[in-house]
Amino acid sequence: MDEDMVRKVARVARLELTDEEIERYAADLAEIMSAFGILEEAPAEETFEITPIPVENCLREDKVVPYPDSAQLRQDMQTKDDWVRGPRLT
Repeated sequence: MDEDMVRKVARVARLELTDEEIERYAADLAEIMSAFGILEEAPAEETFEITPIPVENCLREDKVVPYPDSAQLRQDMQTKDDWVRGPRLT
């Protein structure tokens, strides 16, 4: 990265840098950018997975089951005059 680019970035970031700092940051950023050049050499694959472990659908299939007898259900619950009491809505 050259010094002009460092000046532009510093201006956008509203940083006041000295000429020495600009030279130092330009050299540091050039070194960092060259380190990313190693990624160019990495082998590329046609398929790209976000996770290294493939995710499969592990949900069960829905099964239709008959609803229990409502009289038996009310007998097992606390009812008053055959009404089920729920939480108060506010």
